[in-house]
Amino acid sequence: MRSRQIEAYKQQLALTAPQREMLVGLLLGDACLETQNRGRTYRLKIEHSIAQAQYVQHLYEAFLEWVLREPQIKSQRVAGKTYQKLWFNTVSHGAFRFYAQQFYRNGKKVVPKLIHRLLTARGLAYWFMDDGSIKSKQSKGVLFNTQSFSEPDVARLIGVLQEKFGLQAKRRRQPEGQQIYISGRSYERFRALVEPYLIPQMRYKLPSERRPNLTELPKE
Repeated sequence: MRSRQIEAYKQQLALTAPQREMLVGLLLGDACLETQNRGRTYRLKIEHSIAQAQYVQHLYEAFLEWVLREPQIKSQRVAGKTYQKLWFNTVSHGAFRFYAQQFYRNGKKVVPKLIHRLLTARGLAYWFMDDGSIKSKQSKGVLFNTQSFSEPDVARLIGVLQEKFGLQAKRRRQPEGQQIYISGRSYERFRALVEPYLIPQMRYKLPSERRPNLTELPKE
């Protein structure tokens, strides 16, 4: 498209309710918003390892009308090793400005004060697909990798998980920051919340079903 055509096309765009919910979860994870005009408009950037190609393709299709180019492969060399990543950008648009204002302070990503209103079950699922994992094969607990957020931000997220979603959540200190741990006692509740939105290729992140052992207490 020519620049005039692109601008005319962008005028027709508006985020749908599911896209807004997904966006909140993605921004709690690895997605980022970038501006090239001092905050008048922003674009969403998605980037993951090539191993998550099906997830990136799913996100590309979810935001299809916002994207002008298919996902691209790039190589990145770290510590003598070459890694391949898959990425795409949306067009720059004013619709993303509200989310940039909520999620960024002085160029650093933060947890919005309005997160209790913004985060839904769908958003929780995309946050989990983006940045979650199982605690171990022996546990029903799950982790969110929130090491890049400050302690007050992590506390705010824990509060939302506890109060809005009814999950037993707590901080888990790591050398590089803090993770959020959701207890195995909340396994059924957590699964019921996120399972409707998980794509098949990301279901491996959920703890596997196990028959309860009545002689043991539930494991965390």
